[in-house]
Amino acid sequence: MGPLPRTLELFYDVLSPYSWLGFEILCRYQHLWNVDLHLRPCLIGGIMKDSGNKPPALLPSKAQYLATDLKNLREHYQVPISFPKDFFAVILEKGSLSAMRFLTAVHLECPEMLEKTSRELWMRVWSRVSTGTVGDLWPLPRLLGWPPDGRAHPPPHTHTLFSLCSQDEDITEPQSILAAAEKAGMSREQAQGILEKISSPTVKNQLKESTAAACKYGAFGLPVTVAHVEGQTHMLFGSDRMELLAFLLGEKWMGPVPAASHARM
Repeated sequence: MGPLPRTLELFYDVLSPYSWLGFEILCRYQHLWNVDLHLRPCLIGGIMKDSGNKPPALLPSKAQYLATDLKNLREHYQVPISFPKDFFAVILEKGSLSAMRFLTAVHLECPEMLEKTSRELWMRVWSRVSTGTVGDLWPLPRLLGWPPDGRAHPPPHTHTLFSLCSQDEDITEPQSILAAAEKAGMSREQAQGILEKISSPTVKNQLKESTAAACKYGAFGLPVTVAHVEGQTHMLFGSDRMELLAFLLGEKWMGPVPAASHARM
């Protein structure tokens, strides 16, 4: 009897920047570790509701940490991640329902395109870097309760938080989703055909089932990696548990950008 297969499930939402980091690491390591990686699009809002959790950026101190943390992780993970200019509008108001339904439909219709399409949607939210003055780039005025009178200037102590932010490309409108799919390599006709199915009961139910599966594993945020190793199941939260994942797999951790990997970024 041969060794039991080793399967990893990655539950993610493109609104989660840490999901993008975990996604890239697992894509880089899946062949090095000889694991069967299953990408599982789900809805972070459903997980937050089920667990009673709230987005960390709703607390000012965590929001400040998030901005600086992502700037550092951008370099360490070699993923072109940047902060949206209008965090509230992009993350908390627009959401990702249409995008995650589209990825669910991609998963059902042409799973070989799921990795590239997911990456392109992340790129629209969290990349497309532009530069400018600190005042122009300040992404968290409302989030941090500043300024109270609606002026567009950050408080003095925040001037050194970071110097890059994204252009806030949309992921909610049909044309935006089609643009991401085409950039990932789909034909216009294929992308349009998949887009037309995102309101179908099959796609809606599949997204609900994937979200519910993450919750059953104990998810309270994203990303969640579920490792099935030697008949045991391990749930790991976050993009910073990959060294522990390597330990559970009995594999070597070589940092977020292993020399033998073929990084796609």
